[in-house]
Amino acid sequence: MAVNISMNAAFLRNMFGMGFVLIRTATTIACACKPGTFGDPKHGLRIPDKKQTLLLGVVIGVSLGSGLLLLSISFIILRKKWKQRKQKKIRERHFHQNHGLLLQQLISSNEDVAERTKIFSLEEIEKATNNFDETRVLGRGGHGTVYKGILSDQRVVAIKKSKIVKKSEIDQFINEVAILSQINHRNIVRLFGCCLETEVPLLVYEFISNGTLADHLHVSDGNSTLSWEARLKIATETAGALAYLHSAASISILHRDVKSSNILLDDHFMAKVSDFGASRFIPLDETHIITVIQGTFGYLDPEYYQTSQLTEKSDVYSFGVILLELLTGKKPVFSIEHENRQNLSMHFLQAMKEKHSFDLVEDRVMKEGTKQELLEIIQLIEMCLKLNGIERPTMKEVEHKLQNLRRIGKKKGCPITEGMEETEYLLSDSSYTFSDSIDQTTEGTSRNYSLEKEFLWSLYNPR
Repeated sequence: MAVNISMNAAFLRNMFGMGFVLIRTATTIACACKPGTFGDPKHGLRIPDKKQTLLLGVVIGVSLGSGLLLLSISFIILRKKWKQRKQKKIRERHFHQNHGLLLQQLISSNEDVAERTKIFSLEEIEKATNNFDETRVLGRGGHGTVYKGILSDQRVVAIKKSKIVKKSEIDQFINEVAILSQINHRNIVRLFGCCLETEVPLLVYEFISNGTLADHLHVSDGNSTLSWEARLKIATETAGALAYLHSAASISILHRDVKSSNILLDDHFMAKVSDFGASRFIPLDETHIITVIQGTFGYLDPEYYQTSQLTEKSDVYSFGVILLELLTGKKPVFSIEHENRQNLSMHFLQAMKEKHSFDLVEDRVMKEGTKQELLEIIQLIEMCLKLNGIERPTMKEVEHKLQNLRRIGKKKGCPITEGMEETEYLLSDSSYTFSDSIDQTTEGTSRNYSLEKEFLWSLYNPR
């Protein structure tokens, strides 16, 4: 009995021992490490799995990066749309301020005008000029900058971006655009349209490729390639354009900035009057308007400068200076060696008084022009430069005179160097008139000259 009890006790001890081992073994097997770690949990060692950690980091990084990228893209898109809406509102405001609806109505009311003239969007203009790229600049002047542009239909144009003007002048500008859109003259630069979505409207003109009269006349080496015949042609065409503006258009238009740099030449040297930024219009039944003095030094009408009364005769005076440029090859304000700068008009009148006007004529003109041509052109210039505007011819009369001179030029006479005594006598004779179509004489020229000289000296040589 005692033996059995002992055996049972030993059996139980063995069984409990094995159970403990099984329990310990089960406990060890049942204990799992945290995801991404491995090691002996009894001693507290849990080493992270590097591959899983790297993968987790990549996933988190990609997620954050994608979120930030998406957020940035959304911000950029929203900002762009906000900016576009803001620009659209600004363009619409400018369009209304520039009376775009009125101009649209004026243009659409005439089918011929509607076909020739268009109101461009700012987007079209920016695309045509490559966003007003500096490499597209054709020239800069007192009224603004001119850019070369290429429209969507491949037309090459000149786009004028004017300088800021007073709001009170916008109405006047729009009226001028409406008038110019109706002008169709072969010697006036054609207006294709305008853009009203900027603070100051942009004008879109035809592109003239051969530069300005000033470029061809006043070359660096002093040897212009323009023949006398070409100069007469340019003068006649310019006079015809100005005469049209003064009297043939539906309303009289005064250019107010007639100068050689505003006369463009095409590949065939056809003249094109341009730059109407300073232009003003007056009803046909009125003789003048009062304006702020504006013009270019050397071309400015002394009477207009003194009275502020702008008339068509102011353009006549400026055109007389252009004729003088064509005759002498000199700039309106020029320098003589060892002397101060001089005004060409005053210099010419002084030479007329001293009977040495032919000393100013360019050598090429002296060789190519006939005696009669040069006599008449000198007399015409003198009449255009009269101090009193009433004594000046109209542009229509000037045009007729130049047309006659061109016809005379086809019949070459004796060289101007021959018969100089007769020439000087004709120029000093007060009974000699420069054209049968102009009921004016040069009587009193010498008597009036002293007043002209005194005024011009004070105008161009201020103390």
